Amino acid sequence: MSDDEATRETATGETAARGAAPGDAVRGTARGTAPVPLSVLDLVTVGAGSTATRALATSVGLARLAEDRGYHRHWVAEHHSMPGVASSSPAVILAHLAAHTRRIRLGSGGVMLPNHAPLVVAEQFGTLEALAPGRVDLGLGRAPGTDGATAAALRRADRLDEGADEFPRQLSELVRFLDDDFPDGHPYARIHAVPGPVQGPTGRPPVWLLGSSGFSARLAGTLGLPFAFAHHFSARNTVPALELYRDSFRPSAVLDAPYALIGVSALAADDEREARRQALTGALSMLRLRTGRPGLVPTPEEAEAYPFGAAEREFVDGWLANVVHGTPDAVRAGLDGLRERTGADELMITASVHGGEARLRSYELIADAYGMPAGGSPSGTDAQDS
Repeated sequence: MSDDEATRETATGETAARGAAPGDAVRGTARGTAPVPLSVLDLVTVGAGSTATRALATSVGLARLAEDRGYHRHWVAEHHSMPGVASSSPAVILAHLAAHTRRIRLGSGGVMLPNHAPLVVAEQFGTLEALAPGRVDLGLGRAPGTDGATAAALRRADRLDEGADEFPRQLSELVRFLDDDFPDGHPYARIHAVPGPVQGPTGRPPVWLLGSSGFSARLAGTLGLPFAFAHHFSARNTVPALELYRDSFRPSAVLDAPYALIGVSALAADDEREARRQALTGALSMLRLRTGRPGLVPTPEEAEAYPFGAAEREFVDGWLANVVHGTPDAVRAGLDGLRERTGADELMITASVHGGEARLRSYELIADAYGMPAGGSPSGTDAQDS
């Protein structure tokens, strides 16, 4: 076996996955009239006048609602040093969500692997798999999820290792820990991630690669892994990245064919004006972040009254053009069109707006628009406005 083949087998977990039907733990099922499975990307946004406690309560309500209405998975993103985002510790949040749900898949969208020792990630997600067997996804990214100074503080290093060789090495090491299969003679051969296989037969979370450019698209394809693309903030690169992923794809024990989801900003409301009013809060929040002024997500009133300069207005208009927003029928049409243009196998919807009530209402309306039936589980009645 060549070095390249060994790296591929390690990174995909092929040794551990043999005997399982390829894709069983990856592919979802479309509900109602949705063209593909719909899922949730949760940033645990904190609005002005609210708290992280209330935002996290909203996330519990959202996970319950998503489970009840047939959304396939609920992922939490890793971000740091952003006042308007409370999802700095995905593994902690996912454990909490696992305790409040029964069926929906839960995962990271994603864990920024260069911020963490691979052994730590393997231990965290081995624990999550033990808490919610067969329901956990491990989505991995190679960006820091923050600015350079914060990344350096996270890693206790001035140099950020994000080169073309470093991430695949970290990925390979992580999967070796997940599968407990370092070869004899390796420095880590006697080190075990626990919970994990050293304790007996166990499942393990499927690994996804996340990206907003071509690097992870090509790597995911080469390794035969599922791929998630950040269309919600890198729309211009979506189609080229998905084409690169599909062109690079090599069947593996994980997947016999490509499987790609895209993150989509979408906000449905009972009328078009309210949808735009809510979406503007997320756009202003992003403007402030991109211009070095991060803060809590502003209220709709603050966003409407903000004195946008010409360049700021251009940014906000461009941002809103990539947010599918409006009435439920308009959002359904927008999502259908996006799926047709990209060929995505799954749409993962994020709604980064001020109020938790507006977020929950949006996911409910989208489910209604596609006729996604209620499943009878709790639907988030204890969620608070964030």
